[in-house]
Formats: sequence, structure tokens, C-alpha cells
Amino acid sequence: MTWRAGLLLAAGAATLPVWPAPFLGVAVLTAAVLLLVAVDRLLAAPPHALTVTRAGDRTVRLGGTATVTLHLTNPTDATLHAQVRDAWVPSAGARPELSPGRVLTVAPGATATLPVRLTPTRRGDRPAVALTVRSLGPMRLGFRQRAERPATPPWTLRVLPRFDSRKHLPEKLARLRIIDGVQVTRGRGHGTEFDTLREYAVGDDVRSIDWRASARRADVLVRTWRPERDRRLVCVLDTGRTSAVRLGDEPRLDTAIDAALLLTALAARAGDRVDLLAVDTAVRARVTGSGRPALLPRLVEAMAPLQPALVETDFELIAAEVLRRERQRSLVVLFTALDAGALREGLLPVLPRLAARHRVVLAATHDPVLTGLTTATPTGPDDPYTAAAAWRALAERDRVRAALSRHGVTVVDVAADRLAPSVADTYLRLKSLGQL
Repeated sequence: MTWRAGLLLAAGAATLPVWPAPFLGVAVLTAAVLLLVAVDRLLAAPPHALTVTRAGDRTVRLGGTATVTLHLTNPTDATLHAQVRDAWVPSAGARPELSPGRVLTVAPGATATLPVRLTPTRRGDRPAVALTVRSLGPMRLGFRQRAERPATPPWTLRVLPRFDSRKHLPEKLARLRIIDGVQVTRGRGHGTEFDTLREYAVGDDVRSIDWRASARRADVLVRTWRPERDRRLVCVLDTGRTSAVRLGDEPRLDTAIDAALLLTALAARAGDRVDLLAVDTAVRARVTGSGRPALLPRLVEAMAPLQPALVETDFELIAAEVLRRERQRSLVVLFTALDAGALREGLLPVLPRLAARHRVVLAATHDPVLTGLTTATPTGPDDPYTAAAAWRALAERDRVRAALSRHGVTVVDVAADRLAPSVADTYLRLKSLGQL
């Protein structure tokens, strides 16, 4: 029964004083309204006979807007007067063009389109959760309702990482061209491979002269070298409890994903092979051999649904997976936190095995709250103790960083907004020195 039936009942109640028997009038009036409601409900189009489909975007980048259209077809002989509520998870940011209170009219055999604009606020899969169709009678006194959970038909919008660090890519590619594309090295060294033969010029190292080729050409030719291609790069994302810490407006895991995307795009342009592992107490994502720019979407799709898990990361599992999968010497970039307790008990015991086979880089971010506690002006009796605790935590980070360096690990410890370019700079530096 709708509000109109209640209004009709209230209007009839105003005539009760003229009835000889008020109680009889109430009974007759209520029975009449209920009869009208029942008749109106029978005349309403049956909602279970409706055909509902969806079409639209399946993916969107975080911060963007997607459109998913609901197609509601009325195959019955009755005109459909319906109120439709298409519910999504709150983080999907759904804004339907038809508000739930408005009445939609669909003629027999016709189809109505109901677009929904989605502006997600979180990365990952954002599903539609429920579709409710309330079919009203011609007099709008009664209704039939159909509510399905999960939504009919199901639809999931995958929200991809934001990739704000894309703005640094042109500058990093320019440096890469200097290292590996435009300027070849004149001398042979570790981590280089043969590039071309060219005529000798004044200033060239005589040790680079190719005497056999010079004899065939009757001219002096020298070999040129360039940094090796098809090197191995492994990005390891720590999805354990420390990745849930918010640094500014986003979790530490999102910052690591952004940095890994920039590093992958840069390495793919350099002709290197990139693998991905996301691990906490189990392997959450695995991508193998994404070494070309065309395969970068595979990496984005794999990282999109990753979420922090409130568990302690199993660094023994990380080391075992890397050593089992990577037979060739590789650059292993571990995106984690410089958490003294977790790294001392988990990473440091397995680090000698990992560092003996691979070049290891640990990428971490500062906690601005912790740093701020050491510089704040004391305003109360507890502030000096808070500052002392913050200084002690920073000192623990320094000791862990020194322990990692003794094992040959390169530590990148910067602010969150500088993590992506700093990791890319470290990769370019190691590549230019032939240390990959």
C-alpha cells in the first residue's frame, strides 16, 4: 500500500461524523480502500516478468568516471509504472540519473535505459549489490516489488590504479635514451654488449679496434658497446599489515603500486623483462614476463584488486618464491616498510640467501606523522615523551637501514610523493653502471 492509499483513507475519515454508526463507517471505509489497493495491485505489471540487462564500462582508472546502463524491458501487455533502485557498494560512487523516488513509465514491449555514473573512491572491484523494482498499479495505490540479492544481472566495475607518476615518465625515458638508446659507450665494460662497427675517430680507445673487420674493409673500424638488454627485474609488493598505513591521502600499498607501474613502464622501454609478485602470508598476485609496453595492462589488471591484509608478511615465502622462479641474476625491488620489528625478524634472516643470487633494492616511504612528532614544539607534559618515542623509532629505522646496507641492499627511503621517481632513478643508475 502506497502513501496515496493512506491519503485516501484519511480523506474518507473526514466523512465519519455524518455516518450514523462511526465504527461501521470505519470498517466500511477501510474495506473499500483495501479493495481498491488489491485491485490496483492486480493491475500492476508483474515485476518478475521484466527483463533486465546491463551494458557499459568494465574498467575505470581511480579518479575517473564510468557509465553503466541498466536496460529494463517490459514484455507484458500492461504499462509499467515503476520505482527502480539500483544499489552499488558505497565506494563505487554511484549517481543514477533516475532517483529512487521517481516513477518510470514503460509501455508494453518497450525498453527503458537507466544510466548510472560511477566515480569510485577506492581501487579494486566495485560490484552492483542489489536491484529493486517496485511496480505500481494504475491508481498508484498498491504495488508489487521485486528485490534481488545479488544484483540482477551481476556487474562488477574494476577500478585500476591511478598511476599519477606517469608524469615522470618522459624525463626518465630521456635519461634512458642517453644511457641505452642514443649514446653508445665507447669502451667495453661489465653489463655491456656489442652494438655496431664504425670508422675510427680521433680519441677512440685503440683497444676497441676490430682488426679482422678492418682488414676486410681496408679501413680502421672500432667496436661500440651499449648496456645489456633483456635483463631481469622483479617487483615484489608487500601486502601485509604495514602496507595498510595511510601516508597522506592513500595507503602505503597504493604508493608502492604507483612506483611499481612507473618502474615497469621504464624497464619495458629499456627492453628488460619484468615480473611481479604480491605477497603477505600467501602469493596474492603473480605476473610473469611483462617485458614489453603492450603487456603493461596485464600488470595493472593484476594489481588493481590488491588490498592490504592485516597479517605479518612472510619474508621466507618471498625469498623462496624469488629464488625458485628467478634462476638468472635479477634486480629485485621490494616495496615494503622500514619497520624494525618486521624486517629484523622476517627479512634479515633470509636476506643473505637472496642477496647472494640477486641485486636487491628495498623501497620504503617516510611516515610524515612520525617525522612531525620529532619537530613539534612541546605544549604539554606528555609531548616530550612522544617526541622521545618518535626519535627512538627513527633511530631503529637507521639501524635497520645500516644492517640492510651491510648485506649489499640498496635502500630507497623517501617521502611518499618521491618514491616513484626515486626508484626509477635508482634503476637507471644501476643500469648505467652495468650492475643489473
